[in-house]
Amino acid sequence: MGRAVPNSAGARAAASARRRIAGWALAIWASATSLAATAAPADETGPWPVKVVIVTAYENGEDSGDAPGELQLWVEREGLDRRLDFPGGVRALRANADRSVLAMTTGMGLANAAASTMALAMDPRFDFKRAYWLVAGVAGIDPQVGAVGDAVWVDYALNDMARSLDPREAPAGWPYGVYAFRADGPDTLPAQPMQYGPFARYAQVYPLDPGLTGWAFALTRDTELDASDDTRALARLWREFPATQERPRVRRGASVSSNRYWHGIADTRWARDWTRLHTDGRARFAVSDMEDAAIAAAFARLGRTGQVDPHRLLVLRAASNYTRPPPGMDAFESAQRPHAGRGLPAYEAAYRVGSRVLRELQANWDRYADAVPEAQ
Repeated sequence: MGRAVPNSAGARAAASARRRIAGWALAIWASATSLAATAAPADETGPWPVKVVIVTAYENGEDSGDAPGELQLWVEREGLDRRLDFPGGVRALRANADRSVLAMTTGMGLANAAASTMALAMDPRFDFKRAYWLVAGVAGIDPQVGAVGDAVWVDYALNDMARSLDPREAPAGWPYGVYAFRADGPDTLPAQPMQYGPFARYAQVYPLDPGLTGWAFALTRDTELDASDDTRALARLWREFPATQERPRVRRGASVSSNRYWHGIADTRWARDWTRLHTDGRARFAVSDMEDAAIAAAFARLGRTGQVDPHRLLVLRAASNYTRPPPGMDAFESAQRPHAGRGLPAYEAAYRVGSRVLRELQANWDRYADAVPEAQ
């Protein structure tokens, strides 16, 4: 039997396809090689061992030299003068001279926070297996708990994954329109809880390591925090809430994360109920934010892969505003008011408290590299 002779047009098409595939493979290889060259440290053969990652959500302008946001005080006061490209993020990373401290800006909101955290943790330039991650940002605070200018170590981070009705269309008597999946109404858990696959226990509430959080609180609870003229003037509107009349201080409490910048009496009541409901009363709502639960969710998953130690996450939120209006003011007017001191008291508080943890970890790294500290 003779050997079949392929059709010449078909052979040419197959050869052309092989050349295209080879060209694509070469282009992909070149791109990967270029990325690896960019990602690899210029003076080391292995990934850089990182001690502390400072996690912020946004910056108002430049990284230094103008009106600060969450990042700038860290850059200026901790010598984070190295800029490192971060293709997986929204802004360049900042690092100190020996690259043991990194600062990241995630971008605001849950999607940005989770994506940026995952991208950095999996960046081949760095080794995060012993790194402590410190979220240091601003938040709204419940006036029943504290005041603008306070700093809060977060013990539980919750998200607002829920069903929601416009309160004008909700059944009569509902205090707000948000309720848990499969529940019959507000402030109620369903008889049959939702299942979220292998991460079921990480779907709604994320407990932060109590030993590490307690250690950070004990270390920093005596930090001197300033009350500005703006915060003192604001406090006069809040006389009905005793916690707002105290000098700014360090506290502990839970955060509720949402993509909505919510504000109001009903929403604050919801956040209090939501926290109590989903922690079986173990936690008290303190601050509202847009990132914590997403960062904690990413961290929990990264811990399962071995990229990070899941016990080494700290969350610190400094209060820049209240979660509800003061007596006698409607919610819209209150929400439109600029933050006291344009947020500077909160940026300052987050830095002052958080930097004490950073410096303690740096100064005693031999103690903390292999053992997560706990409150005594």
